[in-house]
Amino acid sequence: MKLVVHVIEARNLLAMDLNGLSDPYVKLQLGKQRAKTKVVKKNLSPVWDEEFSFRVGDLKEELTICVLDEDKIFNDDFLGQVKVPLSQVLDADNLSLGTQWYQLQPKNKKSKSKDYGDIRLTITLSQKSADEIPIVSHSCSDDHASSSDKSTELTEGPPPPSSNGNLEKPAVPAVDDTEPVKEDKSNALSFVDRLFHIFAGKNMEAALPPSRDLDCPEDLQEASASPETSESQTDDACSNITFDELLKTIESKDQGCEMPQNLQGGILLDQSYVVAPGDLNSLIFSPSSNFLQSLAELQGSTGLQTEPWRLENGGESLKRVITYTRAATKLVKAVKATEEQVYLKADGKNYAVLASASTPDAPFGNCFRVEVLFCIMPGPDLPSEDQSSRLVVSWGMNFLQSTMMKGMIENGAKQGLKDSYAQFADLISQNVKPLDQKDTGSNKEQILASIQIEQESDWKLAFRFFGNFSVISSVFVAFYVLIHILLANPGTIQGLEFPGLDLPDSIGEVVVCGVLVLQGQRVLNMIGRFLQARNQRGSDHGLKAQGDGWLLTIALIEGSNLAAVDSSGYSDPYVVFTCNGKNKTSSIKFQTLEPQWNEIFEFDAMDDPPSMMDVDVYDFDGPFDEATSLGHAEINFVKSNLSELADVWIPLQGKLAQACQSKLHLRIFLNNTRGTEVVTEYLRKMEKEVGKKINLRSPQTNSAFQKLFDLPPEEFLINDFTCHLKRKMPMQGRLFLSPRIIGFYANLFGHKTKFFFLWEDIDDIQVIPPTLASMATPSLLIILRRGRGMDAKHGAKTVDQDGRLRFHFQSFGSFNVANRTIMALWKARSLSTEQKMQIAEEESEAKILNSDESGSFLGIEDANMSEVFSSAIPVPMNSLMKVFEGTSLEQSVMDKVGCVDYNITAWESVKPDVYQRQVHYKFAKSVSRYGGEVTSTQQKSLLPDRNGYIVEEVMTLEGLPLGDYFNLHLRYQIEDLGPKLRACNVQVSLGIAWLKSTKNQKRITKNVISSSSARLKEMFSQVENEVMRGK
Repeated sequence: MKLVVHVIEARNLLAMDLNGLSDPYVKLQLGKQRAKTKVVKKNLSPVWDEEFSFRVGDLKEELTICVLDEDKIFNDDFLGQVKVPLSQVLDADNLSLGTQWYQLQPKNKKSKSKDYGDIRLTITLSQKSADEIPIVSHSCSDDHASSSDKSTELTEGPPPPSSNGNLEKPAVPAVDDTEPVKEDKSNALSFVDRLFHIFAGKNMEAALPPSRDLDCPEDLQEASASPETSESQTDDACSNITFDELLKTIESKDQGCEMPQNLQGGILLDQSYVVAPGDLNSLIFSPSSNFLQSLAELQGSTGLQTEPWRLENGGESLKRVITYTRAATKLVKAVKATEEQVYLKADGKNYAVLASASTPDAPFGNCFRVEVLFCIMPGPDLPSEDQSSRLVVSWGMNFLQSTMMKGMIENGAKQGLKDSYAQFADLISQNVKPLDQKDTGSNKEQILASIQIEQESDWKLAFRFFGNFSVISSVFVAFYVLIHILLANPGTIQGLEFPGLDLPDSIGEVVVCGVLVLQGQRVLNMIGRFLQARNQRGSDHGLKAQGDGWLLTIALIEGSNLAAVDSSGYSDPYVVFTCNGKNKTSSIKFQTLEPQWNEIFEFDAMDDPPSMMDVDVYDFDGPFDEATSLGHAEINFVKSNLSELADVWIPLQGKLAQACQSKLHLRIFLNNTRGTEVVTEYLRKMEKEVGKKINLRSPQTNSAFQKLFDLPPEEFLINDFTCHLKRKMPMQGRLFLSPRIIGFYANLFGHKTKFFFLWEDIDDIQVIPPTLASMATPSLLIILRRGRGMDAKHGAKTVDQDGRLRFHFQSFGSFNVANRTIMALWKARSLSTEQKMQIAEEESEAKILNSDESGSFLGIEDANMSEVFSSAIPVPMNSLMKVFEGTSLEQSVMDKVGCVDYNITAWESVKPDVYQRQVHYKFAKSVSRYGGEVTSTQQKSLLPDRNGYIVEEVMTLEGLPLGDYFNLHLRYQIEDLGPKLRACNVQVSLGIAWLKSTKNQKRITKNVISSSSARLKEMFSQVENEVMRGK
């Protein structure tokens, strides 16, 4: 299905240029498909008269039409926009909204209301294929296009293949007699040009290069021949050409475009073989190969008929149609299927074939098509001279009509394709040898290496560290001093000087020397950080995971359609990955809704395979502001196949994410570095907990267990017990236990019941004493956490007040062994998580101590101070100073303002009348969502008139985004207002010392000052309340 948009004209547009006019053009977007019109110069009522078509993949999308004013120097100005949901077009008569005027709207609702003008459009949904609808494409060399590159039509890569696979020759559109034709334009065209426009359509006007030679009428007669004659001639011509010759034809016209991306349904097969890519392509798709016939016999399909390959689109692609009758299943009877296969790319080394299958006789078969993409590319290098190839098969659903059964159809298609392509992989393995990745290196490393688009050079890295004012000014001062030394004569020795020691001769020289020393120290620190970053940089995109066991690697590629929460219409997204109590945080991408990360994170080795990983996307507003959630997702390693996670788009959950259909592109790898030893080691550990030997199950038993619950191949069975599931009526079955799940299966009179949930989902396990109803044997009551295990809800006996599922198991054959095994497995999963969290906290504290020992204390003069709080507090000065004395008052006040785990050292004298101490605490979630830790140094001294105190503080922030870019400096000045008033005056100044340069300094400074001002006000208010309450 295609959406056809005819952009006709606009009126009453805003004037954005100094001449009182604009240079308007229109941008259109549907999903990731984009197009734009030509630019009409100096006009407020432009006429474009251009038509575009978009492939419709999801009827929940909306068409965005944005009118912009072209600016050759600055960014293009916004003139207004229109958003039209596809559902509105679908509900209209004849699937068309007709030709009408649409009022242009502002970018957001907060904008001041004013008239943006109107745009005239025709919007229609069409069942025609991609080639039947002309797509206007301007060329920069075309006379009809604007001289600016901005006026050319922009698309993201090549146009996507037709959703229904229909790639017949383009039909000749009829001429619209109702559209007026300008005489001067018609007279300017030759007779042949007029004929060309009649056959190509009026909207192909921009596609006709002025240098095109159409002087031969015979060419037009051939073009206007009947489609049947042309098609039959093409079939006869193609039938006389071999498959290899047809491939060479499209290889010669390959323009070097990239391989298409995997379809969003997921990966069905990702395997490398010891065979050249061309030979693997011939095995699967050549007419002379019997692979297709063997596959049909293996899958039980009948009536296979294969048409010959035909050249399409002027020899740029190949197409063939296959028809067959699919074997009947338990749910669906035998149905006839039509599959259209089209070559999207063939260059001799890389091949991409899109297969689009339709089953109109199946239930809801007219509502969808199943698409499967075959990508064949060169594989890894082999030690021998043999070639290798990699085959990646992905799938997707293309819904032609809206239906309430969409979820059920997708799940059914996914399961059917998994089974079919398991047989497909087995059949290929019988013809060519699969590649053993152990002999060639990890496929994961090759995929991760391909993510690194551009390795940052030493020059770019140096510019990022040293391209700031501090370094440039230091270099300038160094040259200045060097030239001064060369030009100046040695001074005479005077005062306490002696040969070899030249002391400053004035206060000014002392100040200059101090500034030079401090500046040189900062430059040396920058050089040290640069060398550290240079050493850590590598092809692994950062630090390698440590240890031996289960290694989890996540490649964060990009995000799509993220929600806009800032007033600018953009967001500042970053991603947090959480697995087994450990967090990995990505960098922040400022002002974008389509972030590109290309970052890789590795979790240290885990003893047990992880079950879940949480993915949270936040918008960064400042270190102390509450982060706005842009969406979240859960990766269930038990329910997902690792091959599917190797390249997957994860839809985000949440109100904002679901409204915008936000997605994350991830590549996830879970590897076991200990091989088969991990099973025996785990069983030995469980034997000690249970007190009974646990036998290692056979590979056949493990395979049957995995197939029963649809588990990944790394999951293995530990033990199983006969028991009853207590619901309204007891149901006899078996309880299966593995490292990550507990599952139940029963088959009574053909009625199957099965479910499983994770050990981490369990909140409590209770032993119920024996009763007559439980046949005089104890029972186990397993209570899940709230909101967990919803897939197993049909097996729960009850749901308690807190919304927790309760499962009741009784009548165990050996209750003691079953109870000990279940409790041991549950505690093992829980304790391992707590131990890892404790280790992480210990490592974090060690890093803090190391940083405290190696860090340097920055003087208060390094920051530009500004007053953030000033007030007269009706509390005596001595009572107020208790908030800096480590008393219970200080602990109580700091706890109420959100400083948890508040630890201080005693005041120590560092100079006469100058005392210093260390403070360490964590931010509560109410202060900062990130938590974060603060390590500060405080100095206390008397005022010169001894009528008060000055407390200076330098704070170092850890665990906050961009917290390592700056230090905070605070100065508390507390003066006594006299014994009669029994009050004191408090002034607090704050400054920020920037350690790294960032373009968001103003934004962070504003956030820190506002948050600190509110926190100080609350702090002294609590002091006043506590002192008054103490009286």
